[in-house]
Amino acid sequence: MPCPLPARMGATPGEDGITFAVLSRNGESVDLCLFDESGECEIARLALPCRTGDIHHGLLPDAKIGLRYGLRVEGQWQPEQGHRFDATKLLIDPYATLIDRPFRWDPRLAQRGVDTVDLVPRCIVSGALPPLAMARDTAPSFIYELAVKSFTMRHPAVPDRIRGTLAALTEPTVLDHIRKLGVSHVELMPVAAWMDERHLPPLGLANAWGYNPVNFFALDPRLAPGGAADLAKLCAVYAQAGIGIILDIVFNHTAESDEFGATISLRGLDNALYYRHATDDPGRLINDTGCGHTLALDRAPVVRMAMDALRHWRSLGVSGFRFDLGTVMGRSDSGYSQDAPLFAAILQDPDLSQAILIAEPWDIGPGGYRLGEFPSPFAEWNGRYRDDVRRFWRSDGGMAGALATRLAGSADLFAGRHRGPQASINFIAAHDGFTLTDLVVYAGKHNEANGEGNRDGDNESHSWNNGAEGPTDDPAITQARRRDLRALLSTLFLSRGTPMLTAGDEFGRTQHGNNNAYCQDNEAFWLDWAGADNEFAAFVAELSVLRRAHPLLSAETFLTGTGNPPDARWLKPDGTAILDHEWGGLDALCLELKGDEESLLIALNRSREAAPLTLPGDGWEQLFPAAADLTGALPARAVGLWRQG
Repeated sequence: MPCPLPARMGATPGEDGITFAVLSRNGESVDLCLFDESGECEIARLALPCRTGDIHHGLLPDAKIGLRYGLRVEGQWQPEQGHRFDATKLLIDPYATLIDRPFRWDPRLAQRGVDTVDLVPRCIVSGALPPLAMARDTAPSFIYELAVKSFTMRHPAVPDRIRGTLAALTEPTVLDHIRKLGVSHVELMPVAAWMDERHLPPLGLANAWGYNPVNFFALDPRLAPGGAADLAKLCAVYAQAGIGIILDIVFNHTAESDEFGATISLRGLDNALYYRHATDDPGRLINDTGCGHTLALDRAPVVRMAMDALRHWRSLGVSGFRFDLGTVMGRSDSGYSQDAPLFAAILQDPDLSQAILIAEPWDIGPGGYRLGEFPSPFAEWNGRYRDDVRRFWRSDGGMAGALATRLAGSADLFAGRHRGPQASINFIAAHDGFTLTDLVVYAGKHNEANGEGNRDGDNESHSWNNGAEGPTDDPAITQARRRDLRALLSTLFLSRGTPMLTAGDEFGRTQHGNNNAYCQDNEAFWLDWAGADNEFAAFVAELSVLRRAHPLLSAETFLTGTGNPPDARWLKPDGTAILDHEWGGLDALCLELKGDEESLLIALNRSREAAPLTLPGDGWEQLFPAAADLTGALPARAVGLWRQG
C-alpha cells in the first residue's frame, strides 16, 4: 500500500487517523507504543511500517486526538561510534507538544537494559490551536525576566490552585504590577518540559529554573497543566495590555546529560546524530555547554527540529526568543560562525527573521565568548555592561572610561558590524548570579545550600557589602546599600541600549548570597511579595517613565561627538571637557546629549563625597531625582539628570 512521506514530524491528526513521523538515521526500526486513557497500561506496540531516508513513519487508522503514546528504537549497540540504542527505554517523541506528567529523575533512566515504561511521561496527540493573538514584534524597550513559579508561588493575590503556573501571570493584580513598571516585554525563563539534574534529588534539591529540557515543543505540565492553550492565553492577555512575551529557549543541550545520563528522547532515537561527538573519537561527547554534551545544531535534521519548535511557539503568540548559551547555535566542528546553518535558517525565514531574537553570546567551549559577534538582527546579553557598571560603582580603579562606553550604548562591541545600541541588552543582575540587592550586601558568594561546598557559581561577581557581610541592623550601612541600588538602577535606565530587569529586583529580591540558585525551588527563594519594598518599586517605575519621556536616552544611534553643536560631550563636574589623560582618575563624570527638541545632561558620582557641579550654560531643569535639590553639587554615590530646551 502507498506510504507517502508526511509533511510534518511527530504526530499529525487527520481524517483517516494519526500519522507518525520520527527521524533516526542510525536506528533500524522505530516502535510506536500505545497506552490506555489513563496512561498507565501499554496496550500495543507497533513498528512504524515505512522508512523514507532517515524518517520512519506510518498511519495509525482511526486514531484520535488525545491518544497517549511513546517510542522505542531498535539499533546496533555501538557506543564507540556514538550509537546508543536500547529498546527497553521508552522515549518521548521530540516533536510531542503535550505530555501527561512531569519528568522525574531516576537512576534506571541511565541503566542499560532496564525498562523505563513506569518512569517516562506519555506523549499526548493534540490538535492545532486557533490563533488567539498576534505576536507583538515591536522592538523591546524594557525587558522583565521572570521565572513563573518563583514569581507567583507567594503572591497573595494569586489563588492557591494556580500558583506556580502560567495562568497565575494573567491575574489582574500580577499584570497590573508589570504594567505599572512600564515593561514592554516579559521574558519567561524556560517553560518547556525539563527534568532535574541527576545530582539534585539525592541532595533534596530540585531544578528551579528549567534550563534542563527534555523536549523543545511541550510545555512543562507543572507550569501549564492545560498545555499549549495556557501559553496562548497568556500571550493574548498580555498582548491586550501592550506587552509581548519572549521565551527563553535552551537549544544547546538536553536533560540526557553526559554518557552516564538518561536515555529518554534524542539519545535513544539516535545519539550519534542529535549530539556532537569528537571527530577523533566518535564515542566521546563534545561538552561546550558544561552539561555533559552539546546539541548538533549544524546538522540538517537538528536545524529542522529547532526551526519547527520556534514556529510552534510563534503560532501561540510568542513575540520572540532569548537563546541560552547562544554560541552553540553557531558551532560546528570547525568552530563558531555567523553563517552557521541555524543562523542561516532563522534569518531567511520570513516570520522568524522578524521576531525578537536575543542571544546569550557565550558558552564554555573553545572561543566561546562571542559578545558582539552575532548576526543582525540578533540582540545580545551584554555581559561587559554588567561587569563594567558593577566595577565602576564598586569603585574599582580606572573604570570611568569603560562606564562611559556602556552608558553610551557599547559602540565598541556593535558599531563595527553596523548594529545600533538596541543590539545591547543591558543588565546589572539576571537570573544567574547575585540578585541586584545581594550585589551590595555580599562581597562573596554563599552557595552552601546547593550542597557543593560553596564550590559552584561564579567566584568573581564584582560585588561589595558596604561594610558588613549579609543582613544588618546598622542604619548607616542600610542607607548606603539603598543609595547604591538607586545609583545602579539609575545607570541602567539612563543608558542607551535595551534595559533588562529580573523580576523582584525592583523590590529587594534576595537569594541570601547564593549566586547560583538554579536548584533552590523552595519558599526561601521564591519572591517574597509580603516583604516587597514598594517604595523602591515605585522608584523603578519612575525611571521607566523618565526613559520613555525622553527619547534621547534610548536613541537608536551611537554618539559621535561631532556636529555643530556636537551630539554629545563628556564633561567633568566643573563643566569642562574630559581630556584623554584624565579618564583614568575620574570618580565623577557627565554626559551632555544634544537633540533636536531638547538637551540632556547625565551626571554620575561614585565618590563617597559630594562633587561640586557646574552645569554647562543656562536654562537647565532638574528631572531626576525629582525630589532632590542638586543645585551646585552632585551628592555622593548618586546619579542625576537635567533637561535644557
